[in-house]
Amino acid sequence: MNTKTKFCNGISDISDSYAGFIIDQWGVLHDGHKPYDGVVDCLKELKSRKKHIIILSNSGKRAEANKERLKKIGIGPSLYDQIVTSGEITWQGIDQQNEGFFIGLGKKVYVISRGGDRSIVDGLDIEVVGDPAKADFLIISGSDAPDKTLEDYEPTLKSAARKGLTALCANPDSRGVMGSQSIMGPGTLARRYQDFGGVVHYIGKPHQPIFKHCIRILQEKEIYPGQTIVIGDALAHDILGGDLVNIDTCLVKTGLHTHAFEHAQTPASMNKALILLSHQFNNVRPTYLVESLKWGNPLPDRKHKKRAAR
Repeated sequence: MNTKTKFCNGISDISDSYAGFIIDQWGVLHDGHKPYDGVVDCLKELKSRKKHIIILSNSGKRAEANKERLKKIGIGPSLYDQIVTSGEITWQGIDQQNEGFFIGLGKKVYVISRGGDRSIVDGLDIEVVGDPAKADFLIISGSDAPDKTLEDYEPTLKSAARKGLTALCANPDSRGVMGSQSIMGPGTLARRYQDFGGVVHYIGKPHQPIFKHCIRILQEKEIYPGQTIVIGDALAHDILGGDLVNIDTCLVKTGLHTHAFEHAQTPASMNKALILLSHQFNNVRPTYLVESLKWGNPLPDRKHKKRAAR
């Protein structure tokens, strides 16, 4: 666990130290609607320096769906190398049902998702049922927050728990970013399911399997954990997850923890805010803290400097 965090002006401060970049999506690259300022330029700079970029997301959707979403908001596939999502790993596990808790799940599933999305089982020999009592297992991949509350989901969760359904949580995020809002994530539903006695397997950050999957991808490129950094906006998922697999981490102040830093303008006040925040999350601290995923401060206007010197 890191006990001291270095404050950076931008990703340019740390880029020379790493060859592999594992970057979160929501809250780091975009707010759900558009990229944050400087993100596209930063990714271009990293790619120009031959960095290997994996976008790692707790999205309950598959990798291809996330690729299309990013493309629509202006983050094209030339700006990164791969997308790894918890939804993709869930899909592969259900398809094969030959490893770990995927073994023998069954062929009938009840899906809790955002907007009725069923893409997490598209193309699989799986039947989606409309009643938990008729299902073999449960998938929790999204929520319709803020339109629906935790209480709105409780009757369904209780029904599934009575049936004894194993739940796969394909997005462990407790909170999510949507525009300027922080909304309830599927991880909150999964933990409520556990409260009712249900068994849940979490697929995604901060749990080690999804990070080890990324490590294997990078090792195929001869990039090892000591040459890799995780960049995210959530201490509980990105930073803790990187810490658990001994990879350096960088926290951006955009995204989930924006309000924790809104009054922190000096190194001392930022350190105080970070200490208070880390106390809420097992005292985990990032290796670096940066304002956002931007390359760095803009170069000074040389003409202006000359005029000022006269």
